[in-house]
Amino acid sequence: MNLRLLTAAVFISSLSACSSLYMPNVPNTPMLSAPGELHASAHISLRGNASFNTAYAVSNHLGVIANGSMMNNQRDRKDFKHNLIEAGAGYFSTFGPANNRILEIYGGLGRGSSERIYKERDMQGALTYDRFETSFNKLFFQVNYSSKRKRDLRIFGGNFPLNYGTALRASHVSMREFTRNDVAQDLEENIFLEPVFFTRMSVSNSVQIQYTSGSNFGLFNRKFLTAGNSVFTIGLVINVGGRNLNSTGSPR
Repeated sequence: MNLRLLTAAVFISSLSACSSLYMPNVPNTPMLSAPGELHASAHISLRGNASFNTAYAVSNHLGVIANGSMMNNQRDRKDFKHNLIEAGAGYFSTFGPANNRILEIYGGLGRGSSERIYKERDMQGALTYDRFETSFNKLFFQVNYSSKRKRDLRIFGGNFPLNYGTALRASHVSMREFTRNDVAQDLEENIFLEPVFFTRMSVSNSVQIQYTSGSNFGLFNRKFLTAGNSVFTIGLVINVGGRNLNSTGSPR
């Protein structure tokens, strides 16, 4: 191996060490408010990470959730692909003077996989690859706070109600398998704190557009399961069958 190829290999290796194999999905924030309410949403980031969430209010305070995300980002020098599915359950309740603030507490399990490939072209034009593949388990716990108090945004002569909320999720991610160029590597695990904030703009009684922004913090210093990715997405949200309140808290 000549000096140029050795330098390229070291450079690729250093990139790999500081890039995370964990891509967080958008936390499920269904804002459930009544038995029988159904929630479904889809979100997409600028990098192409797609998240899909759904939830159902089984009773006055019990909700079940299911989440999924996927990404297949191919570029000249780096590819990244991941898949994740989750399921969980938890508690929700409305409170406040108008009974239009919502507290939700959910926990659940998930499984996922990811693949990251670094590419470098040598002097003869041939591509060399450094491929990392992992599968992992996930355990998560989250607390959501949101409000159905409506503040109007006036656009193009129309009024569009806005809702706001936040979620704090803690995720324990542990590798089941981990290979580098098909050679087994030491397994890693980490705990991530993932606070997100979201704003929803209503376009009808059941349909909203949601913007989500958030961060990702790892509690432990790891080489590959690091907090290298944040959440910035735009999405479409549908809630059917929930409590619909006006500004005074009376059902419409």
